Amino acid sequence: MNKWFCSAAVGASLMLAGCTTDPYTGEQKVSKAAMGATAGALLGAAVSSKDDRAKGAVIGAAVGGGAGYYFDRQEQILRQKLQGTGVSVTRTETGIILNMPGNISFPSGQYAILPSFYDVLNSVSLVLKEFDKTAVKVTGHTDSTGGFEMNQTLSENRAKSVADYLGSQGVARTRLHSYGYGPRYPIASNDSPDGRAANRRVELEILNP
Repeated sequence: MNKWFCSAAVGASLMLAGCTTDPYTGEQKVSKAAMGATAGALLGAAVSSKDDRAKGAVIGAAVGGGAGYYFDRQEQILRQKLQGTGVSVTRTETGIILNMPGNISFPSGQYAILPSFYDVLNSVSLVLKEFDKTAVKVTGHTDSTGGFEMNQTLSENRAKSVADYLGSQGVARTRLHSYGYGPRYPIASNDSPDGRAANRRVELEILNP
């Protein structure tokens, strides 16, 4: 059988195996791991000798799918643990973003974490400790109401509160990096109450170090 055909077959099989159903939309999607494995299979075949392309495709698939699988698995567990909490889980090209709305995480205008939010952060910390090969960027955001300096300080303190709590739960502090951005990066219009509520948030971005 043609070796190029074999490598293409490996890639196609991986893509099909990596198809999953999004539990929120019902749509079929291909996991990042499957896409990485397919790309690795094709690259492995390309750089292998003519007589060893099928073997190169399999090796390339294993290497290419590794990082993608690591994040796919984290995403799956985080979705399970955070379903119904109000925290959204978004997979990106570079990692995973957890959006924690201010109304469920902090009292209005304060940076002391709501006691009811500890269980959510405990669940997140367990996953972060299990998947410990990542960096965690914690960012605080506000709406545009009030003075800029006040919002900047509030956003910094909220991000630090979350990072400090995760550290207290055993997440290595060298992995945690906190930043406050005040009102600079809105995700909705500040012209409506709903938009302002969306902008008041803390985000955790889980990334390759």
